[in-house]
Amino acid sequence: MFLKTHKTASSTLLNVLYRFGDTRNLSFALPVGYQLGYPEQFHARYVKGYRNCSSQVFNIMCNHLRFYQPEVQKVMPVDTFYFSILRDPASLAESAFSYYKSSCPAFQGSRAIDDFIADPRRYYQPRLHNNHYARNLLWFDFGLEGHGGEFSLPVARRGVASVERSFHLVLLAEHFDESLVLLRHALCWALDDVVSFPLNSRDGETKARLSPFQWRRLREWNALDWFLYSSFNRTFWDRVEAFGRDRMARELEELRERRRELQGLCLSQGGIPVEGRKIPDRELQPFQYGQAKIMGYMLHPGLDNSTRETCLRMIIPELQYKDLLDAKQFPKRDVGGRGAGEEQRGGSHPGTGREVGGRGTRETMGKGEADSERNATLTGQAR
Repeated sequence: MFLKTHKTASSTLLNVLYRFGDTRNLSFALPVGYQLGYPEQFHARYVKGYRNCSSQVFNIMCNHLRFYQPEVQKVMPVDTFYFSILRDPASLAESAFSYYKSSCPAFQGSRAIDDFIADPRRYYQPRLHNNHYARNLLWFDFGLEGHGGEFSLPVARRGVASVERSFHLVLLAEHFDESLVLLRHALCWALDDVVSFPLNSRDGETKARLSPFQWRRLREWNALDWFLYSSFNRTFWDRVEAFGRDRMARELEELRERRRELQGLCLSQGGIPVEGRKIPDRELQPFQYGQAKIMGYMLHPGLDNSTRETCLRMIIPELQYKDLLDAKQFPKRDVGGRGAGEEQRGGSHPGTGREVGGRGTRETMGKGEADSERNATLTGQAR
C-alpha cells in the first residue's frame, strides 16, 4: 500500500506501481474517479468493486486517499507492505501554491506566494474547503489530528509514532534515487521494476525562488510537517547506513545508468521533458491545472511494438494509465453498460459519460464529482 502524498514526487512512484501490477495482472484498489474519497477520510466503500463484508482483497493500493488504516485493512491483505514519501514542507508549500492557487481559498486571497509567506494567518481559515492544501498537507494526508492548528509537541510526537506503527518505509523526495534503491530491496524487485522518469514535473519558469528566510517561515508555518519530515529524515539515513554507503553508491550508479539507457531508447528530444500542450499525442499529454506548466515526454518514432509498449508504460500520464487499468480490471458488460462497482460511489449523481484519458477509454461519473476529482486532487511530482 502506497500512501500517495501531494507534491512529493508521488506520481513517479505511482507509475512504478502501475507498471509492476499491470505487467503481472495484479489487482488494484482503484477509485471510481481518480481518488479514493479524498479529502474525506478513507472508507473501503470508495474502492471500485468493493462490497461490504466481502472477502475480496486487492494486491496494490496507490491512488490518493486520506489515510485511515482500519478501512484500508478491509481491502488489503494482512501482510500488506505500507510505504509513503515525504518532502521538505517549504518546497512542498511552494509547489502547492503554484498548483492549487485557483482552488485553495488561502492561496486565492494572496496575490503571490511572497504575500502568503509574509502573513499566512491573514489568508488562512482552517475550516474552509480545500484550505488543507495551505498548511501541514503531509500531516493531513496521513490522517493525523490537528493539521490546521498551532504546533503542539505532544500532538507531533503522537503523529510520528502513529506513522511509525503503520508504515514499513518512508521515503524522501529530495533523495528520490536512494529511495528507489531502498524500496527495490524492501520489496525484492528487479532494477527495471523501479527505473523511472520524473513524471508531472513543472516547467522551471513556474517555480518560485525562495530566500532562506522564506524557507524558514514556511517550515514554521508547516511545523507539524517539518517535525514529521525531520523525524523520518533521520530514520531514512539510518536505513542508508544499514544498507551500506558503498553499496548504495554502486546501486545508484546502476540505477542512473539504466535510466540513461532507457531515455536514449525511448524518448525523443534527448529525453528532455516537453511542455504538455506541445505533445502532439493526446495519450501522452499530462493534465494541466493551476499556474504550473506540467511537463511530459514524447516517444522516439519507429519503435517496434514491444519496445514501444515498454516505453509507453514509463511515460503515460497517471490519469490515462488509471483509465487503462480500470478498463482492464472492470471490462464493460455491454456497449452501454457500466463496469462492476461503478454504481457504488457517485451513483446518485446524474451520470455524465465523457472522455478522460487515452485510447478512448471512458469513465462514467457524476459531473460535479468529475470536476472536483480533476480540480482538487490531480497531483504530481514537483521536483
